[in-house]
Amino acid sequence: MMVVIGSFRIPPSMVEVVREPMAVMIAASRAERGCIEYAYALDVLDKGLVRVSEKWADRGALEAHFRTAHIAEWRAQVSALAVTDRELVAYETTDDGFYI
Repeated sequence: MMVVIGSFRIPPSMVEVVREPMAVMIAASRAERGCIEYAYALDVLDKGLVRVSEKWADRGALEAHFRTAHIAEWRAQVSALAVTDRELVAYETTDDGFYI
């Protein structure tokens, strides 16, 4: 399994503007083959900080995700949505759930 953890920032004034594109991205990603979990969460104490968590069945599923139309659309919108400080890290886990 692949686990992706990270965050990105949006200006607090853009939270409502970015909510719909994030919802579209989440729904499309969750519908992908191999997607186990895909979520964005607004930080309670740091308005504008968005936490990212993803689980994919395997590396192939994650790599296929990077080639989807909705990822391309999200990436095309990133600057217009004022997304900054994007930090994502992918971890491969063993069958028992431990990170390697």
